[in-house]
Amino acid sequence: MKRLFLASFLLLAACGTPQEQCISINTRDLQVVDRLIRESESNIARGYAIETETVYEPDWIDCTPMPTAARPKPVRRMCYDQVPVTVRREVAIDLNAEAAKLQSLKAKRASLAAAAEGVIAACRTKYPE
Repeated sequence: MKRLFLASFLLLAACGTPQEQCISINTRDLQVVDRLIRESESNIARGYAIETETVYEPDWIDCTPMPTAARPKPVRRMCYDQVPVTVRREVAIDLNAEAAKLQSLKAKRASLAAAAEGVIAACRTKYPE
C-alpha cells in the first residue's frame, strides 16, 4: 500500500509545474508536520487513535502460467497463498499526552513555515509562472 501511495505521489508531483515541484520538494517536512497535526487533532476530537497494520491472510489466487508459444492456452491453476490485508483498529490514547504532542507540533510548524518562506520565494524567483 505504501508503494502504491508513493508511486501515485511521485506521479502527481511530476505533473506539477517546475515551481510547484520545487516548492513541494523543499517543503516536504512542513507537509509531514501538517499531516501529523491533522491526525493529532482528529485523535483528540475522537478520543482515540486509529492504527493501520498489514496482516497476511491465506487466500486462493490465480497462478496460471503466462501463455507461451509452446502452450498458448495454459490450464488455469489456483494456488493457496498469503495475501496482504490492511486492518484498521481503534487504540486508546492518553489525551493529555496527545494535546502536548499537538502543541509541540504546532510550534514546530511555525518554525518550519518561517524557514519555508525563503525557500518558496527562491522557487518563485527561479521558476516564474
